[in-house]
Amino acid sequence: KIMFFCALSLCTAKVGKTSLIMSLVSEEFPDEVPLRAEEITIPADVTPERVPTHIVDYSEAEQSDEQLYQEISKANVICIVYSVNNKMSIEKVTSHWIPLINDRTDKDSRVPLILVGNKSDLVEHSSMETILPIMNQYQDIETCVECSAKNLKNISELFYYAQKAVLHPTGPLYCPEEKELKPSCIKALTRIFKVSDLDNDGVLNDNELNFFQVKTCFNTPLAPQALEDVKNVVRRNMTDGVKANGLTLKGFLFLHTLFIQRGRHETTWTVLRRFGYDDDLELTQEYLFPIVKIPADCTTELNHNAYLFLQSVFDKHDKDRDCALSPEEVKDLFKVFPYMPWGPDVNNTVCTNDQGWITYQGYLSQWTLTTYLDVQRSLEYLGYLGYSIIYEQESQAAAITVTRNKRIDLQKKQTQRSVFRCNVLGARGSGKSGFLQAFLGRNLQYQRRIREDHKSLFAISTTYVYGQEKYLLLHEVMPDFDFLSEADLACDVVCLVYDINSPRSFEYCAKVYKQYFIDSKTPCVVIATKSDLHEVRQHYSLSPHEFCRKHKLHPPQPFTCNSTDAPNKDIYTRLTTMAMYPHNRLRCMCACNRCTYCLCQNLLKLELLRNIKAQLRRVVFNRHMAQADLKNSTFWLRASVGATVFAVLGFAMYRVLLKQR
Repeated sequence: KIMFFCALSLCTAKVGKTSLIMSLVSEEFPDEVPLRAEEITIPADVTPERVPTHIVDYSEAEQSDEQLYQEISKANVICIVYSVNNKMSIEKVTSHWIPLINDRTDKDSRVPLILVGNKSDLVEHSSMETILPIMNQYQDIETCVECSAKNLKNISELFYYAQKAVLHPTGPLYCPEEKELKPSCIKALTRIFKVSDLDNDGVLNDNELNFFQVKTCFNTPLAPQALEDVKNVVRRNMTDGVKANGLTLKGFLFLHTLFIQRGRHETTWTVLRRFGYDDDLELTQEYLFPIVKIPADCTTELNHNAYLFLQSVFDKHDKDRDCALSPEEVKDLFKVFPYMPWGPDVNNTVCTNDQGWITYQGYLSQWTLTTYLDVQRSLEYLGYLGYSIIYEQESQAAAITVTRNKRIDLQKKQTQRSVFRCNVLGARGSGKSGFLQAFLGRNLQYQRRIREDHKSLFAISTTYVYGQEKYLLLHEVMPDFDFLSEADLACDVVCLVYDINSPRSFEYCAKVYKQYFIDSKTPCVVIATKSDLHEVRQHYSLSPHEFCRKHKLHPPQPFTCNSTDAPNKDIYTRLTTMAMYPHNRLRCMCACNRCTYCLCQNLLKLELLRNIKAQLRRVVFNRHMAQADLKNSTFWLRASVGATVFAVLGFAMYRVLLKQR
């Protein structure tokens, strides 16, 4: 909304503000001019910036002060009109109108002002010498335009500058007194530079500049000569603006300073808005948190493109190419963030190398964990890294896959999910934390060196189930039997952990199972930790083995992380398998021939044998029909040998397949 004020009192000759409005609309000077023009709306399709514009006139003769104050509060830009041939009108700009407007607007959100010198057709000189000191005194003044309503001089330009003052304001970007960019603008442009520096070498080479020009902001490539001209402009004005024939951060900032000084604010604003910034140079909520609808019983995962993007970010910052991020490299990666998103607990949530640095696999695991637990946080992080810009997506939501409802997975007995959650429950001291850390390949000796304030309740890494890579997320649930939240119960598989060396440890597992999981479809596994120690009798009515047998659970699985090498990880693969195929429960480890798995395997075995026999019969029959004229014994001997070999190979294949399962 553009508001026009007359800079004169009623007793002084009119300055022509209403004439300006009517000349714009009719494209001719009006013969009769009313005291005030009605509000006019200019459609978006006839304006240079493609935005609808409302023009509001004000007249002291027809409107009250209260109406004036209301219009000031609603205006996006205010044009103060003075007459270039009347000094009193210029004086009233500073003595009356600007103080009045400033008193009625908040200091932190001042409305941009445009000074309009009308009736330039009546004088041969310019008023700019008088106006420039006023512009330097008041930062809210965006620009000054001299025009004439009578001969239509600069009328269209006036309204263009009014729109530009709203859409591309100078105030947030540039300090005219210091003649330099404001700190908030430097911060935003620095992030944009780092996101655009795809190889992280500190300069924007020609490919990166063209990618920035075409893919991110302006949809137009720069010719090689144009690129060289841009770099030459920087070279002439500063010594360290160009390095290795690429644009440095200082050179990048200088170019934007030059754009603003030359009145091309829209160039800088186009860049800022493409990278998600609002008028206050803050990343917008719409950019950081796009809407992702997640139905009940569905989970969130990163898709293939998201992993490719994160891989490129990792490679960009892994300067020593050791497939791990040192603390300095992690800090450099998160320089585009307003805060450090990963704390020291992350190093105990994912896999690290011998130096305690997050590995490539650990890095992807942490992103997977964040997306699963808090997808909005993951979207925010991807926004800071510029995912939607680099991959030319509408928003970061394109990086997220919402999985199918778990009930459908159960009905179809198959899943396309890649991340599975295992909640680990047990009494205090039962070995839950050790079980989590062992998943990351850490034995008891390593775990003892972990600081208490650096410990994590989560551990995530990959396992392979039938050749497919899957993520298993372990969550240590704090032992509070009286209250377990929905988050504590919502998972794909449950681990009930007890210490075989503590007589009261199993009691907690038994009570939790009977209270929360006895009628649940969630698979459960009992883990007997510290199996390297002496096993004592548990103070419970049933022994762990008897309890498992009674409730049709598999026998307690022995586990220890007190070893010189990395702990055995077979149990984690079994847990992932159990989470993927809950209808089959867990792979049978007891050969009981009674559980679902064993019965299925027996059926498979019989089916396989039937198929082998049928195949043999077909081979013999086909050979007989094809060579019916061969009656000699040599043929039948060969046929018999061939059938025997085929049977042996078929049985061997069956054994291999069974072993893999």
